[in-house]
Amino acid sequence: MYIGYARVSTQDQNLDLQIAALKEAECKKIYEDQLSGLRADRPGLQNALDQLREGDTFVVWKLDRLGRSVKGLIDFVSVLEEKKVHFKSLTDHIDTSTPMGRFFFHIMASMAQMERDLIAERTRAGLDAARQRGKVGGRKRQMTPSKIESAKKLLANGIPPKEVANNLGVSIPTLYRWVPAQKT
Repeated sequence: MYIGYARVSTQDQNLDLQIAALKEAECKKIYEDQLSGLRADRPGLQNALDQLREGDTFVVWKLDRLGRSVKGLIDFVSVLEEKKVHFKSLTDHIDTSTPMGRFFFHIMASMAQMERDLIAERTRAGLDAARQRGKVGGRKRQMTPSKIESAKKLLANGIPPKEVANNLGVSIPTLYRWVPAQKT
């Protein structure tokens, strides 16, 4: 029997494409999760695993629906192999019921890991290059040096912190982060 599994990372993403593909692949049961692949506690995945019996095939739309690391994917497929359950990824054209399919799975999992590593490496390099050019990442600071000076003067003159924060257009916690209470 084919048992399918579909996953998206967030509640606003849609499972329809994956479910349609799994139905077309003749999955008798389809389990789903709407949470990050990094989480180990995925109820839909656990329910699917509980249903698998010897000779069944566990089907996903794409490898990355299962996990993010090569080790995690290989460990997962190894658990399936121990249960004598096959694995099939529809878009990656992997079917571990054949020796070539098992080999191809390991190659594809390694390439997926390499792609994620390259993306992370390029992101770090881009951030480093931006820092060297004087760019600072993140949100723009609410408290400029002139606002900090104004806040210090207003607080020193006895103006209540709530009023100072309102005048500067910041919250009280932001005001205190830049002008600690004991220095007023």
